[in-house]
Amino acid sequence: MDHEIPFHRLPPGFAESLDRPPESPAVPRPAATILMLRDGPGGMETLMLRRTRRSGFVPGAWVFAGGRVDAADGAPEVASRLRGLTPQEAARRLELHPKARPPGVAYFVAALREAFEETGLLVGVGPGGEPARGAGDAPEIARIRDRLLADEIDFGEALDALGVELQGGAIEYVAHWITPVQEPRRYDTRFFAAAVPRERRVLLHPAEMTDARWLTPAAALEVHREGGLPMVFPTIRTLEELVDFQTVDSALAAYGERTIPAILPRLVKTPTGVGLEIP
Repeated sequence: MDHEIPFHRLPPGFAESLDRPPESPAVPRPAATILMLRDGPGGMETLMLRRTRRSGFVPGAWVFAGGRVDAADGAPEVASRLRGLTPQEAARRLELHPKARPPGVAYFVAALREAFEETGLLVGVGPGGEPARGAGDAPEIARIRDRLLADEIDFGEALDALGVELQGGAIEYVAHWITPVQEPRRYDTRFFAAAVPRERRVLLHPAEMTDARWLTPAAALEVHREGGLPMVFPTIRTLEELVDFQTVDSALAAYGERTIPAILPRLVKTPTGVGLEIP
């Protein structure tokens, strides 16, 4: 067994769900997750978010920003706002066929869209070439995000209203996890990472997240071991890989062209918790 989490460190109801496996495995839905990273006085920090207890997937867990890939995320008008990343380069990096559906570029866009929706943070450049401000930095940006969340506008229209171009070349691909077959909701999730200026403020979407904390990976894992941050396996493993990096630049550079394997783990309930077996 590669890893085991005691019952008291797991999100509420996670272990119990393994006793009710679906009759037929669900088809994994394309999804994207992004680690928002910044340099802090004690080393590199990552933004940890707590899902609401009403969430349909790992309620109450501490996670990174992310969600499903929408059809609109692969639209050419949105992809054209990705500075430094072409659709062809995105497909190559994710090892997807150029005509895959959704296309590779949609995963990058989905990660950035979900970050803006859930945290208010934007990884991009503003009209004057400066780092883009987020919803927590200006009321007018918060209002545009509100319209996006209300489905009054799409992400491309939000970017047009803000005059923002996304920094596709500043995002690194860091992991690929597929939800185990025992779970009723399954996702084929690409993990990304990007830098955020330290002065940017988080403004949570309260319907999805209830709390946010900037922590070094080591601190997040320590609080988790003490029972304070319930997490699932992909989050823990990703944090463990980041522990040795002191700066955002060093972490992003290390992932650069690293080969990213797809991981489909198997969950095993033990007398003391839930174990993870990786083939």
